[in-house]
Amino acid sequence: MGYVKAAEREPQIVAAAIAEFSDHGVPATTLRAVAGRAGIPLGTLHYVFPSKDRLLRAVILAVIEEISTSLRAELSVDSGVEHALRHGVASFWDKLVSHRVGLQTMQYELMTYSLRSESDGDLARLQYERYSAVVTGFCEQAAQAAGERCAAGFDTLGRMALALVDGLILQYVAKPDPERARRDLTHALDMLVLYADPQPVARSMPSRSGRA
Repeated sequence: MGYVKAAEREPQIVAAAIAEFSDHGVPATTLRAVAGRAGIPLGTLHYVFPSKDRLLRAVILAVIEEISTSLRAELSVDSGVEHALRHGVASFWDKLVSHRVGLQTMQYELMTYSLRSESDGDLARLQYERYSAVVTGFCEQAAQAAGERCAAGFDTLGRMALALVDGLILQYVAKPDPERARRDLTHALDMLVLYADPQPVARSMPSRSGRA
């Protein structure tokens, strides 16, 4: 096999790490197992990612990007905040929760790993800041495009949406029940939309000054 630059190895290694972590769990997965799954020598993995923490950070950033892409896929922001929330969250659930329980479990393991092994819990903070920012961003874009305002601040709305969905994911991971999960997700989104209370922004009437 010819020489491959380290930057070109990164996606290959990260994909292998996500697969290993999802299948076997973060605590049980060794760097040697990741290297084997990626089809590269262990030394190559150490060269690209000198520490496990750097690999874990790359993994969570890749997962965040996948979630962001899923939320935005086929999302029509000009249809308003309610549509963005319902369609975006439902799409995310179908693609990244229903049939990928291992991926969700991995993310919780990454969070607890960070809280246990890092003095500042930087990786855990990064996860939740990025996830809530994704929801905040597409809700704000939807409101602007549709000419709406919300009763709650968009940053608060993002955190509340994350809290609701996160709790439902944990229950689904503990006991996968697709029908129950779908009902509960619908109810959670109903509550979230009521909390956001998106309404059309009142348009100012044109000035009558200068008319006879």
